[in-house]
Amino acid sequence: MTPRQRVLDSINHSEPGRVPIDFWATGDVYDRLMAYWNLPDREAVLERIGADLRYFNGPAYIGEAGKPDENGIITDHWGVQRVYKTITGRRRDGSQYAWSYKHLVSSPLAQATTIKQIEQYNWPTADMWDYSGVKDACLAIRQAGFAVVAGADRLDRTAQLKPAMYIRGADQFFSDLILSPALAECILEHISNYYLEYNRRFFEAADGTIDIFFMGDDMGAQNNTLVSPEMYRKFFKKRFAAYCQLAHDFGMKVMYHTCGHVTPLIPDFIDAGVDILQSLQPAAMGDDLPRIKREYGKAISFQGGIDIQDVLPHGTTRDVIEHVRERAEILAPGGGYIFGTAHNLQPDTPTENILALIEAYHEYGQY
Repeated sequence: MTPRQRVLDSINHSEPGRVPIDFWATGDVYDRLMAYWNLPDREAVLERIGADLRYFNGPAYIGEAGKPDENGIITDHWGVQRVYKTITGRRRDGSQYAWSYKHLVSSPLAQATTIKQIEQYNWPTADMWDYSGVKDACLAIRQAGFAVVAGADRLDRTAQLKPAMYIRGADQFFSDLILSPALAECILEHISNYYLEYNRRFFEAADGTIDIFFMGDDMGAQNNTLVSPEMYRKFFKKRFAAYCQLAHDFGMKVMYHTCGHVTPLIPDFIDAGVDILQSLQPAAMGDDLPRIKREYGKAISFQGGIDIQDVLPHGTTRDVIEHVRERAEILAPGGGYIFGTAHNLQPDTPTENILALIEAYHEYGQY
């Protein structure tokens, strides 16, 4: 059985020979594994792990945005400004790590007060991308035997709430949802119109070579949803359903990443067309997993559920192995599950715990 067929069988709710494996990690983690195994590149790491999915980041950007200015500030194609920040720390074994990320500097529509200002903003367009290499890239992944996941870069991954918060500012946009709903609707409509056209061109260029369309938009915080189910239905669901429908029209399954406690929103996700729910953040909704599998496991599949907040960085190798065993016991029966961490493995995770994770995937993923 090829890795691709293993994934397709599982998300179609049958039991392949083993649970499919997905692998998300920061560059530091890949570099450590390359050094540990003496491997030449990230693809070799994925093959050593036995990962069954491969991600294609999408068309090539051909716009002018994204170059640092003299102060190191990067303005993306949304007009959002960021600057690189580095965090340092020490792992449990005392070894030091460093992690860099793009820190938000300014949101271009933070001061807007009217719909006219929103309408007149220089919104990005689907013309900013070169789609010519899409089919060949996706076809190469499929011919290598892996499931093809189309997700775009995480700063341009299809979403609604996340870009709205970047463009408007998180505090201001959440205020808009209550105090200026027409303004919030206008922002969301421009965002969704952009993504629908971008994805339509992306999918047409792929010409049937994509298996899974991957979206990401955090709708949950650690203890609750970021918006109520009622607010989700009012502002987000119809556009989310349009994203899902477009992917289904091109014959793809839809995988949706959301951090946080989103259990109350799962019925709406299913109704909108999600096929695979990703993250299942353990610290936010781990106690809900048996009920989620029982109540929704025939309607959707799951990917994730492996904790990167506590178990992976702070637990022992035995803790990691038991954590994977428990997840497999809850989520794997009947298919419909892909092993994966709730988000990227971070630099604070000890190498021995990553190795234990991979070992446990293979030991407890057998059907």
